[in-house]
This record gives sequence, C-alpha cells and structure tokens, in this order.
Amino acid sequence: MLLLDTHTFIWLASERDRLSKKVIQMISNDPAGLFVSSITALELGLLSKAGKIDTFGSADEFLFKNLRLFGIHENPINLELAFASTQLPQIHRDPFDRIIIATAKKHDMTILTKDRVIPMYPNVKAVWE
Repeated sequence: MLLLDTHTFIWLASERDRLSKKVIQMISNDPAGLFVSSITALELGLLSKAGKIDTFGSADEFLFKNLRLFGIHENPINLELAFASTQLPQIHRDPFDRIIIATAKKHDMTILTKDRVIPMYPNVKAVWE
C-alpha cells in the first residue's frame, strides 16, 4: 500500500513531470493500493487558499476529481492516529507530515515523498528516488 504525501498527490494530479521515475513506476505497479490521509484535504485547501498551488478551480473539486480519477482511497484520521502523531520523535514539527507518518506506520504503508525529513523517522518506509 502506498501513501501519497500531499505534494505527491498534487504533482500526480497536475504536474506529473515532477514525480520521480521510481514513484511513477510504483504507482503504475499498484494502482489499487493508492491512499491519501484525510490531512491532505486540509493541507491542500490551505495551500490553495494561500495561493501557493493552483487547483485550477476550487480546491475541493480538484481533490475529489483526482481521487476518483486515480482511484485513490482516503485513510481517515482518528483519535489513535492523532495521538500517535504526537508520540513521534521531535525530528520536525510539521503536523501534516506527522499525521502522514503515523498513518503509514499504523497501516504498514510506504510513503511516496520527496521530503528528506520523513525518511529520518525510525521504522518509516519512504521512497522517492
């Protein structure tokens, strides 16, 4: 199972040339095993509202259209995941990434991310190159 970091989801949907060959290959090999955390909706909406990304219309339409288009499943946040994210080492403080990391650890998922900090967490599988 593959968990897309928010930027990976955005690039898959709108700037595929920014994805690594390895990520494209992994997505192609497991199209039914693609997931995003619910936190991606929050991060995507905030990035869109701040003008940091172009969702080519409303952020929610961009999100739901591309979830359907690529067959990506939502992995919802619950109290257990929220608390688990607070128990991770203080490698960085990004709450979005902490939820994504906790989700991947709980469900034994590989995170597809260009982020260089996420792979520093113990027992986290993260791939880009």
